[in-house]
Amino acid sequence: MNENSIREFLSAAGEDPSREGLLRTPERVRKSWEFLLSGYRQSIDEIINGAVFTENCNDMIISKDIEIYSMCEHHMLPFFGKCHIGYIPKGKVFGISKLSRIVDLFSRRLQLQERLTAEIAETIMNIIEPDGVGVVIEAQHLCMMMRGVQKQNSVMVTSSMKGIFMKNSATRTEFLNLVGLHKQNR
Repeated sequence: MNENSIREFLSAAGEDPSREGLLRTPERVRKSWEFLLSGYRQSIDEIINGAVFTENCNDMIISKDIEIYSMCEHHMLPFFGKCHIGYIPKGKVFGISKLSRIVDLFSRRLQLQERLTAEIAETIMNIIEPDGVGVVIEAQHLCMMMRGVQKQNSVMVTSSMKGIFMKNSATRTEFLNLVGLHKQNR
C-alpha cells in the first residue's frame, strides 16, 4: 500500500492530510494494512515449520474459541469472531500452536467467511491426512453492523466437515457438543 494513495484518499474524503492529527496517518495505515493482509506473504510450510508429529492417537482433538479477525473482501471492513477446529488424527498431530497459526494465515487476507472456513479444513486435511476434520466459525461482520442493514447482533455461522465428520453424524454431533454449538432436543 502506497502512502501517497492514502493521502489522496484522505483528500478525496474531504480531509486535510497536512493537518497535525493526520501527518503520520498514511504511514500508520500502510503498516496496519500490511499486517492485516500479511497472510498473502506467508506460506503454510513457513508457519507449520515442521511441527507435525507422529503420534499413535485416534481420539478427537479440539482447539476451540480461536479468535479470528479478517477483512470482508466485498467492503474491506472487518469481521471477527471465533473458530473451532476438531480433528481425528491418523498417525500425525500438529504442534499446539499450529491450528491457530493456520487460522491466522487465512484470516489475514481479504476473505469471505465461507471460503475461510473451507480453506482451514482443507489445509488440515492436506497436511496431516486425518480421518476427518470439522471447522466452525462464528463471526460478526462490520459490513452488516455499521452500514447496510445495520444489524448489531447478527452472527454468521459457517462450517466445513471433512472425512468422518461429514460421513458420521455421531462424530459430527460429538464435535458440535464439545465446542458448545449443538443443543440437545429436550
